[in-house]
Amino acid sequence: MNNSNHIVWDFDPVLVNIPEITFPIPISIWGLVIAAALIYFGWGKIKPPAQNGKPAPEPAGWKAASLIIGAFILGQLPFLFIDSPTISSFGPLQPRWYGLMFATAFMSGYFIGLKMYKDAGRSQEELDRLLIYVIVATVIGARLGHVFFYNPEYFLRNIHLIPQVWTGGLASHGAAIGIIIAMYLYAKRTANTSFMWVADRVVPGVAIGGMFIRIGNFFNSEIIGNPTDLPWGIVFKNSVYLNEAERMIPRHPSMLYESILCVIVFAILWVIYKKYKTSPPEGSLFGTFLVTLFTGRILVEFTKTTQADFLANAAFDMGQLLSVPFVLIGIWILWKKVKW
Repeated sequence: MNNSNHIVWDFDPVLVNIPEITFPIPISIWGLVIAAALIYFGWGKIKPPAQNGKPAPEPAGWKAASLIIGAFILGQLPFLFIDSPTISSFGPLQPRWYGLMFATAFMSGYFIGLKMYKDAGRSQEELDRLLIYVIVATVIGARLGHVFFYNPEYFLRNIHLIPQVWTGGLASHGAAIGIIIAMYLYAKRTANTSFMWVADRVVPGVAIGGMFIRIGNFFNSEIIGNPTDLPWGIVFKNSVYLNEAERMIPRHPSMLYESILCVIVFAILWVIYKKYKTSPPEGSLFGTFLVTLFTGRILVEFTKTTQADFLANAAFDMGQLLSVPFVLIGIWILWKKVKW
Protein backbone atom coordinates (compact mmCIF):
# COMPACT_ATOMS: atom_id res chain seq x y z
CA MET A 1 0.00 0.00 0.00
CA ASN A 2 1.58 3.28 -1.14
CA ASN A 3 1.76 5.99 1.51
CA SER A 4 3.51 8.66 -0.57
CA ASN A 5 0.24 10.48 -1.30
CA HIS A 6 -1.12 10.36 2.24
CA ILE A 7 -0.75 12.61 5.27
CA VAL A 8 1.97 11.53 7.69
CA TRP A 9 0.99 12.30 11.28
CA ASP A 10 4.05 12.46 13.53
CA PHE A 11 2.87 15.16 15.94
CA ASP A 12 4.37 15.11 19.45
CA PRO A 13 1.52 14.33 21.90
CA VAL A 14 3.35 16.21 24.66
CA LEU A 15 2.08 19.78 24.98
CA VAL A 16 5.09 21.13 26.90
CA ASN A 17 8.02 19.77 28.91
CA ILE A 18 8.21 21.17 32.44
CA PRO A 19 11.60 20.50 34.08
CA GLU A 20 11.97 19.43 37.69
CA ILE A 21 11.64 22.28 40.18
CA THR A 22 13.51 21.95 43.50
CA PHE A 23 11.96 23.77 46.45
CA PRO A 24 14.26 25.90 48.66
CA ILE A 25 12.97 24.00 51.72
CA PRO A 26 11.19 20.65 52.06
CA ILE A 27 7.39 21.01 52.24
CA SER A 28 5.49 18.88 54.76
CA ILE A 29 2.73 16.77 53.23
CA TRP A 30 0.74 16.82 56.48
CA GLY A 31 1.22 20.58 56.55
CA LEU A 32 -0.47 20.80 53.17
CA VAL A 33 -3.39 18.75 54.52
CA ILE A 34 -3.75 21.16 57.46
CA ALA A 35 -3.53 24.14 55.09
CA ALA A 36 -6.32 22.68 52.92
CA ALA A 37 -8.53 22.27 56.01
CA LEU A 38 -7.82 25.84 57.13
CA ILE A 39 -8.73 27.18 53.68
CA TYR A 40 -11.92 25.10 53.59
CA PHE A 41 -13.17 26.36 56.95
CA GLY A 42 -11.78 29.87 56.53
CA TRP A 43 -13.40 30.48 53.14
CA GLY A 44 -16.83 30.84 54.67
CA LYS A 45 -15.48 33.38 57.17
CA ILE A 46 -14.12 35.75 54.52
CA LYS A 47 -17.00 35.32 52.07
CA PRO A 48 -19.42 38.30 52.15
CA PRO A 49 -22.97 37.47 53.29
CA ALA A 50 -25.78 37.12 50.78
CA GLN A 51 -28.02 40.15 50.35
CA ASN A 52 -31.62 40.49 49.13
CA GLY A 53 -31.84 36.79 48.41
CA LYS A 54 -28.97 36.91 45.91
CA PRO A 55 -26.08 34.41 46.07
CA ALA A 56 -23.16 35.54 48.21
CA PRO A 57 -20.36 37.13 46.15
CA GLU A 58 -16.88 35.66 46.18
CA PRO A 59 -14.41 37.16 48.68
CA ALA A 60 -12.04 39.94 47.63
CA GLY A 61 -8.88 38.77 45.88
CA TRP A 62 -6.54 40.05 48.58
CA LYS A 63 -8.53 38.24 51.27
CA ALA A 64 -8.42 34.97 49.34
CA ALA A 65 -4.67 35.33 48.72
CA SER A 66 -4.04 36.16 52.39
CA LEU A 67 -6.03 33.13 53.52
CA ILE A 68 -4.14 30.77 51.22
CA ILE A 69 -0.69 32.12 52.13
CA GLY A 70 -1.51 32.25 55.85
CA ALA A 71 -2.93 28.71 55.83
CA PHE A 72 0.19 27.41 54.07
CA ILE A 73 2.53 29.02 56.62
CA LEU A 74 0.49 27.89 59.63
CA GLY A 75 0.29 24.37 58.21
CA GLN A 76 4.06 24.14 57.82
CA LEU A 77 5.10 25.64 61.17
CA PRO A 78 4.43 22.60 63.41
CA PHE A 79 6.47 20.36 61.13
CA LEU A 80 9.58 22.42 61.55
CA PHE A 81 9.82 20.55 64.86
CA ILE A 82 7.82 17.37 64.15
CA ASP A 83 8.92 14.70 61.68
CA SER A 84 6.67 14.44 58.60
CA PRO A 85 6.91 13.08 55.06
CA THR A 86 8.01 15.92 52.80
CA ILE A 87 8.11 17.03 49.18
CA SER A 88 11.42 18.52 48.08
CA SER A 89 10.85 18.86 44.34
CA PHE A 90 8.14 19.05 41.71
CA GLY A 91 8.25 17.46 38.27
CA PRO A 92 9.40 16.87 35.67
CA LEU A 93 5.99 16.98 34.02
CA GLN A 94 4.84 16.40 30.45
CA PRO A 95 1.30 17.73 30.04
CA ARG A 96 -0.26 16.28 26.90
CA TRP A 97 -2.58 17.65 24.26
CA TYR A 98 -5.03 14.92 25.25
CA GLY A 99 -5.23 16.35 28.76
CA LEU A 100 -5.90 19.82 27.36
CA MET A 101 -8.65 18.45 25.09
CA PHE A 102 -10.15 16.51 28.01
CA ALA A 103 -10.32 19.68 30.10
CA THR A 104 -11.72 21.63 27.15
CA ALA A 105 -14.44 18.99 26.78
CA PHE A 106 -15.67 19.61 30.31
CA MET A 107 -15.43 23.40 29.97
CA SER A 108 -17.36 23.48 26.70
CA GLY A 109 -20.00 21.15 28.10
CA TYR A 110 -20.27 23.32 31.21
CA PHE A 111 -20.90 26.53 29.24
CA ILE A 112 -23.53 24.83 27.07
CA GLY A 113 -25.20 23.48 30.20
CA LEU A 114 -25.01 26.93 31.82
CA LYS A 115 -26.94 28.49 28.94
CA MET A 116 -29.59 25.77 29.10
CA TYR A 117 -29.91 26.12 32.87
CA LYS A 118 -30.30 29.89 32.58
CA ASP A 119 -32.90 29.41 29.83
CA ALA A 120 -34.84 27.25 32.30
CA GLY A 121 -34.48 29.79 35.12
CA ARG A 122 -32.23 27.47 37.16
CA SER A 123 -29.24 28.62 39.21
CA GLN A 124 -25.57 28.21 38.37
CA GLU A 125 -25.04 26.57 41.76
CA GLU A 126 -27.28 23.69 40.68
CA LEU A 127 -25.19 23.23 37.54
CA ASP A 128 -21.94 23.40 39.52
CA ARG A 129 -23.16 20.52 41.67
CA LEU A 130 -24.13 18.54 38.57
CA LEU A 131 -20.66 19.15 37.09
CA ILE A 132 -19.02 17.44 40.06
CA TYR A 133 -21.29 14.43 39.62
CA VAL A 134 -20.49 14.23 35.90
CA ILE A 135 -16.71 14.65 36.23
CA VAL A 136 -16.39 11.93 38.88
CA ALA A 137 -18.74 9.59 37.00
CA THR A 138 -16.95 10.14 33.68
CA VAL A 139 -13.51 9.24 35.01
CA ILE A 140 -14.65 6.27 37.10
CA GLY A 141 -17.05 4.96 34.46
CA ALA A 142 -14.58 5.34 31.60
CA ARG A 143 -11.85 3.56 33.55
CA LEU A 144 -14.03 0.68 34.70
CA GLY A 145 -15.46 0.39 31.20
CA HIS A 146 -11.96 -0.07 29.78
CA VAL A 147 -11.11 -2.58 32.51
CA PHE A 148 -14.19 -4.81 32.19
CA PHE A 149 -15.15 -4.35 28.53
CA TYR A 150 -11.77 -4.54 26.83
CA ASN A 151 -9.19 -6.27 29.02
CA PRO A 152 -10.86 -7.95 32.02
CA GLU A 153 -8.48 -10.90 32.33
CA TYR A 154 -5.40 -8.68 32.55
CA PHE A 155 -6.85 -6.31 35.14
CA LEU A 156 -8.35 -9.07 37.26
CA ARG A 157 -4.82 -10.46 37.51
CA ASN A 158 -3.45 -6.98 38.25
CA ILE A 159 -6.15 -5.32 40.34
CA HIS A 160 -3.69 -2.73 41.71
CA LEU A 161 -3.43 -1.23 38.20
CA ILE A 162 -7.15 -0.42 37.92
CA PRO A 163 -6.97 2.97 39.70
CA GLN A 164 -3.96 4.07 37.62
CA VAL A 165 -5.95 6.19 35.17
CA TRP A 166 -2.84 8.14 34.21
CA THR A 167 -1.36 5.06 32.50
CA GLY A 168 -4.10 5.22 29.85
CA GLY A 169 -7.22 3.25 29.13
CA LEU A 170 -10.62 4.97 29.14
CA ALA A 171 -13.77 3.65 27.42
CA SER A 172 -16.48 6.00 26.18
CA HIS A 173 -19.26 3.44 26.74
CA GLY A 174 -18.19 3.15 30.37
CA ALA A 175 -18.23 6.93 30.63
CA ALA A 176 -21.77 6.97 29.20
CA ILE A 177 -22.97 4.47 31.81
CA GLY A 178 -21.27 6.47 34.56
CA ILE A 179 -22.85 9.73 33.42
CA ILE A 180 -26.32 8.14 33.27
CA ILE A 181 -25.92 6.91 36.85
CA ALA A 182 -24.66 10.34 37.93
CA MET A 183 -27.64 12.09 36.32
CA TYR A 184 -30.03 9.72 38.10
CA LEU A 185 -28.40 10.34 41.50
CA TYR A 186 -28.33 14.10 40.91
CA ALA A 187 -32.01 14.17 39.92
CA LYS A 188 -32.97 12.13 43.01
CA ARG A 189 -31.19 14.65 45.23
CA THR A 190 -32.48 17.80 43.51
CA ALA A 191 -35.95 19.16 44.14
CA ASN A 192 -38.37 19.50 41.20
CA THR A 193 -35.92 17.86 38.81
CA SER A 194 -36.58 14.71 36.79
CA PHE A 195 -33.95 12.43 35.29
CA MET A 196 -35.10 13.16 31.73
CA TRP A 197 -34.96 16.92 32.31
CA VAL A 198 -31.36 16.66 33.52
CA ALA A 199 -30.37 14.28 30.72
CA ASP A 200 -31.75 16.63 28.07
CA ARG A 201 -29.47 19.38 29.38
CA VAL A 202 -26.38 17.22 29.75
CA VAL A 203 -26.22 15.41 26.39
CA PRO A 204 -25.57 18.48 24.16
CA GLY A 205 -22.48 19.21 26.25
CA VAL A 206 -21.47 15.54 26.14
CA ALA A 207 -21.72 15.59 22.34
CA ILE A 208 -19.51 18.65 21.90
CA GLY A 209 -17.17 17.36 24.61
CA GLY A 210 -16.84 14.10 22.74
CA MET A 211 -15.57 16.05 19.75
CA PHE A 212 -12.69 17.49 21.80
CA ILE A 213 -11.82 14.15 23.39
CA ARG A 214 -11.58 12.45 20.00
CA ILE A 215 -9.31 15.26 18.80
CA GLY A 216 -7.19 14.44 21.85
CA ASN A 217 -7.09 10.81 20.70
CA PHE A 218 -5.85 12.07 17.33
CA PHE A 219 -2.99 13.93 19.03
CA ASN A 220 -2.15 10.69 20.86
CA SER A 221 -2.34 8.63 17.63
CA GLU A 222 -4.76 6.20 19.31
CA ILE A 223 -8.12 4.61 18.43
CA ILE A 224 -6.77 4.36 14.90
CA GLY A 225 -8.47 2.68 11.94
CA ASN A 226 -7.88 -0.14 9.54
CA PRO A 227 -5.58 0.27 6.52
CA THR A 228 -7.09 2.23 3.63
CA ASP A 229 -6.21 3.55 0.17
CA LEU A 230 -8.65 6.46 0.48
CA PRO A 231 -7.05 9.86 -0.13
CA TRP A 232 -7.69 11.01 3.45
CA GLY A 233 -5.94 7.99 4.96
CA ILE A 234 -3.27 8.97 7.51
CA VAL A 235 0.09 7.39 8.32
CA PHE A 236 0.35 7.36 12.14
CA LYS A 237 4.11 7.41 12.33
CA ASN A 238 4.39 7.80 16.12
CA SER A 239 1.63 5.45 17.27
CA VAL A 240 2.76 3.27 20.17
CA TYR A 241 -0.07 0.85 19.34
CA LEU A 242 1.51 -0.22 16.02
CA ASN A 243 4.75 -1.96 15.18
CA GLU A 244 7.33 -0.35 12.89
CA ALA A 245 5.92 -1.85 9.69
CA GLU A 246 2.32 -0.97 10.58
CA ARG A 247 3.28 2.66 11.21
CA MET A 248 4.05 3.07 7.51
CA ILE A 249 0.55 2.05 6.34
CA PRO A 250 -2.18 4.69 5.70
CA ARG A 251 -5.17 4.15 7.96
CA HIS A 252 -8.66 5.48 8.56
CA PRO A 253 -8.56 8.42 11.02
CA SER A 254 -11.42 6.80 12.94
CA MET A 255 -11.13 9.19 15.87
CA LEU A 256 -11.72 12.13 13.50
CA TYR A 257 -14.77 10.36 12.05
CA GLU A 258 -16.15 10.18 15.60
CA SER A 259 -15.26 13.82 16.21
CA ILE A 260 -17.28 14.84 13.16
CA LEU A 261 -20.09 12.53 14.29
CA CYS A 262 -20.21 14.35 17.63
CA VAL A 263 -20.52 17.73 15.88
CA ILE A 264 -23.41 16.40 13.77
CA VAL A 265 -25.16 15.00 16.86
CA PHE A 266 -24.73 18.31 18.70
CA ALA A 267 -26.19 20.22 15.72
CA ILE A 268 -29.25 17.92 15.63
CA LEU A 269 -29.83 18.34 19.38
CA TRP A 270 -29.48 22.11 19.18
CA VAL A 271 -31.95 22.36 16.29
CA ILE A 272 -34.50 20.40 18.35
CA TYR A 273 -33.77 22.58 21.41
CA LYS A 274 -34.35 25.79 19.44
CA LYS A 275 -37.37 24.41 17.58
CA TYR A 276 -39.20 24.01 20.89
CA LYS A 277 -38.04 27.46 22.09
CA THR A 278 -35.57 26.07 24.66
CA SER A 279 -38.28 23.84 26.24
CA PRO A 280 -38.16 20.54 24.33
CA PRO A 281 -40.36 17.62 25.43
CA GLU A 282 -38.67 15.78 28.28
CA GLY A 283 -36.51 12.97 26.99
CA SER A 284 -36.46 14.19 23.38
CA LEU A 285 -32.84 15.33 23.43
CA PHE A 286 -31.65 12.37 25.47
CA GLY A 287 -33.39 9.82 23.24
CA THR A 288 -32.19 11.52 20.06
CA PHE A 289 -28.65 11.61 21.45
CA LEU A 290 -28.64 7.88 22.19
CA VAL A 291 -30.01 6.90 18.78
CA THR A 292 -27.85 9.20 16.64
CA LEU A 293 -24.54 8.97 18.50
CA PHE A 294 -24.50 5.22 19.04
CA THR A 295 -25.84 4.38 15.58
CA GLY A 296 -22.96 6.44 14.26
CA ARG A 297 -20.59 4.61 16.57
CA ILE A 298 -21.73 1.25 15.19
CA LEU A 299 -20.90 2.46 11.67
CA VAL A 300 -17.56 4.06 12.57
CA GLU A 301 -16.44 0.90 14.37
CA PHE A 302 -16.29 -0.88 10.99
CA THR A 303 -13.28 1.32 10.16
CA LYS A 304 -11.41 0.66 13.44
CA THR A 305 -8.86 -1.90 14.46
CA THR A 306 -10.11 -4.39 17.05
CA GLN A 307 -9.63 -3.04 20.56
CA ALA A 308 -10.80 -6.14 22.45
CA ASP A 309 -8.38 -8.95 21.62
CA PHE A 310 -10.84 -11.70 22.57
CA LEU A 311 -13.15 -10.47 19.76
CA ALA A 312 -10.41 -10.41 17.11
CA ASN A 313 -12.22 -12.88 14.83
CA ALA A 314 -15.79 -11.87 15.66
CA ALA A 315 -18.17 -10.30 13.17
CA PHE A 316 -18.73 -7.30 15.44
CA ASP A 317 -16.36 -5.38 17.69
CA MET A 318 -16.92 -4.60 21.36
CA GLY A 319 -17.78 -0.97 20.59
CA GLN A 320 -20.61 -2.12 18.31
CA LEU A 321 -21.97 -4.65 20.77
CA LEU A 322 -21.98 -2.04 23.55
CA SER A 323 -23.67 0.54 21.31
CA VAL A 324 -26.71 -1.60 20.45
CA PRO A 325 -28.38 -1.35 23.91
CA PHE A 326 -27.99 2.44 23.90
CA VAL A 327 -29.67 2.67 20.48
CA LEU A 328 -32.55 0.46 21.60
CA ILE A 329 -33.03 2.46 24.81
CA GLY A 330 -33.03 5.68 22.77
CA ILE A 331 -35.70 4.33 20.41
CA TRP A 332 -37.83 3.25 23.39
CA ILE A 333 -37.53 6.71 24.99
CA LEU A 334 -38.51 8.52 21.78
CA TRP A 335 -41.40 6.12 21.11
CA LYS A 336 -42.83 5.52 24.58
CA LYS A 337 -41.67 8.26 26.95
CA VAL A 338 -41.53 11.51 24.98
CA LYS A 339 -44.80 13.45 24.79
CA TRP A 340 -44.29 15.10 21.41
